[in-house]
Amino acid sequence: MAQWLEAAVAENVAWHSHLCSLRVELPGFDFIAGQFVRLAVETAHGRLQRAYSLVNAPGDARLDFLLTPVADGKVSPRLHALQAGDRLWVSQPATGFFTLDEVPAGDTLWLIATGTGIGPYLSMLATTVPWQRFGRIVLVHGVRQVQDLVYRDLIASWQQRYAEQFHYQPVVTRESYPGALQARLPQLIQNRQLQQAAAAQFDLDSQVMLCGNPAMIKAVRAELEILGLRKNLRSSPGHITVEQYWN
Repeated sequence: MAQWLEAAVAENVAWHSHLCSLRVELPGFDFIAGQFVRLAVETAHGRLQRAYSLVNAPGDARLDFLLTPVADGKVSPRLHALQAGDRLWVSQPATGFFTLDEVPAGDTLWLIATGTGIGPYLSMLATTVPWQRFGRIVLVHGVRQVQDLVYRDLIASWQQRYAEQFHYQPVVTRESYPGALQARLPQLIQNRQLQQAAAAQFDLDSQVMLCGNPAMIKAVRAELEILGLRKNLRSSPGHITVEQYWN
């Protein structure tokens, strides 16, 4: 049974008016990169909660959550409004199977996200695990506008450190941006623009993780299955590992 830990907000970093990184002081919190917790706030109607992936590396003293307020949401707008010193609740233990432990061996690891779905990948890439397990890593982040391309300095540090191993591919559908592709992800896979930009293939030596908009996950998975890849299950290892919730 989950327990609740009271914690303080360290800072609320606004990427823009509808996207922020909420950073919470909670040293010693244990989790596996890719897992999520529930964040809760106290209201007149009781404690309200919502699931969010951890963006920070395991072992960090501050927990990092990337969030956007959902229209008419009961929790996310309240979290979005929190400032340094405000209190909230964090569920313990962290949970979820969207972790590299669940991903079979392969040559190329594709990390494909839309929106805030990039969060768990940043946590994974901040560990040594993917760099030791895969010869090639491709991080794909699909967004509508350039302002939604978050954590670019962090990503740039990996580009510099792992120049021969790592490729970051932004996809911006509503604006042009240097180095970015400008189309929906399923289309980019179908016409091979994504593979060409990343200099990598979707083949039976690939492992693909999908996190973000459920419609994107469904459509991208369909394109990957056309290419011969299949869903990864514990009982039947495959190539496509999917995060089942969206925050």
